This record gives sequence, C-alpha cells and structure tokens, in this order.
Amino acid sequence: MTGPLTAVTGASGAVGGRVARRLARTGVPVRLLGRDPARLPDLPGADRAPAAAYGDGEAMRRALDGAHTLFLVSAHESPDRVREHTTAIDAAVAVGVERIVYVSFQGAALDATFTFARDHWHTEAHLRTAGVRHTFLRDNWYLAGLPAMTGADGVLRGPGGDGRVAAVAHEDIADAAAAVLLDGSFGLDGRTYDLTGPEAFTLAEAAEELSRATGRPVTYVPETREEAYASRAGYGAEDWELAGWVTSYEAIANGELAAVSDAVPTLTGHPATSFAQFLARTPASYRHLLRDT
Repeated sequence: MTGPLTAVTGASGAVGGRVARRLARTGVPVRLLGRDPARLPDLPGADRAPAAAYGDGEAMRRALDGAHTLFLVSAHESPDRVREHTTAIDAAVAVGVERIVYVSFQGAALDATFTFARDHWHTEAHLRTAGVRHTFLRDNWYLAGLPAMTGADGVLRGPGGDGRVAAVAHEDIADAAAAVLLDGSFGLDGRTYDLTGPEAFTLAEAAEELSRATGRPVTYVPETREEAYASRAGYGAEDWELAGWVTSYEAIANGELAAVSDAVPTLTGHPATSFAQFLARTPASYRHLLRDT
C-alpha cells in the first residue's frame, strides 16, 4: 500500500470499525487503535497499534507516530473525557499528525442542554487552536439507539416532549467519514458537518414506526425530569451519567436536534437512511421487542 497513513481510533467500535473497513477496502494504509488490541478487526493491509488510552499521552504518541491523518472517535463518556480528548490531540500534534477528523455531536455548545455535547464543544475549541488541519463531524442521535432504548415492555420513555430528532444511521456516518478522510484536498479543512437522517420525527412517531416493524404496540411515554431520574435510578449509574441520559432527551424537547442537514447525501452521493429503512434493514435492532423472543 502507498500513500499517507490514517490512524483510526475506536476501530473495534460501531463507528470506528465501520470507517476502518471502508478505508481498508480502498487500499489506503490504515492503523487501527483501540483500548483492547485483541478486539481490533483483522483487515487486509491494516496494522494494529499497541493499547493506548486517550489520556495516556506517551502511549498515544507511540501509537500515532508516522500517521498523517487521525480519525478521532470521541471517548466513552466520563467526567474526564475532555482531558482525554485534549491529551490525544496534543499527542497527535507532537508526532506530526497533519489532519484530525473528529466525531462530535450536533448542537455542541458551551450551553448545550445535553451535558455530553458540552464535552464536544470543549474538544472542538481545543482542536481549533491546536495548529492542525481539522474537520468536525457532528452526529445526531443514532437511529440504532431508538429501539435499544425501548424496553421489552414496548415502552420508549423519556423527557423528550413533542420535540423532533433527526437521528442518523451508523452506516451513513461511516460513509460520510470515509469520504472526508479520503479527500486529500484542503477543501474540507475547518468545516463542520451535521450528520443527520433525512427527516426529523418525534419520539411518538418513532414508537409508531417501531409498532409497524414489530407488529406489536410500542408507545412513547413522555416523562418529566423528575420522572426520568426516578425511572433510571435503579441502574446504579453515577450522577454525571444520569444527567447525560436525561438531558439527551431534554435536548430533543428543546429543539436542539431537529435540524436536518444535507451533509450525508452531499458527502456520500446517496440519500440518508430513514428510520423505517433502518428498521427494515436491521431486524436484529428490535429483536427484544418481538413477542416470541
């Protein structure tokens, strides 16, 4: 293989793994990074970096040495996530990485309702001053999250009100990311792309679509903030994590995830996937809702 090396973080995960596979199919040199190298996919022509946590600057410098481009999938949510991101970015810059494509979140802002979206704003702010070429891919909610967050009782609950969400498919995110990473020009530098589905819908409409796909009644129960915290109290999550879960719905209620973008079709050349199309293509996503399972 010839050409500049692209390092892909989270290469054993839902986004990074899909992107790594797309890049490998094109024949570009790829280096796979993950918290557990044993879980990284075996892809033709790709090499695996030793384990390197985002917050370990020395390990990240070793893992990224020689890379031209870094595809930076955001770290798992934690109270220390911004520091982990900035450490990884600084490590990349220190070893001469010239370009970083960062997976952010739609509506990232210092005052975003969704608390985790604030982490993305801080990370973007650091990248803007890091002296490296960069592109931000701001994902909306994942389509896969809608059936996953629906209980086996057929109820999707949360404080989303009647707000709308332009949720997006993992496959579309990966297609868009691969297109950006394979673009060798400077034309995408400094740009921010909101990656969304083709339409914004309410959670009640999502429940109706799940009802059609599963053949059973699926309902949406809008909760108050107090009810949302109470219904999730039994999971044993820490306060910061509960706040992230609850405010992700509140961001929908506040209209912060309703904007539909044309970035997916513009970058990929194909339409974005609707929720109905997603469910038709991925029946495993709602298997827990089928009555005979």
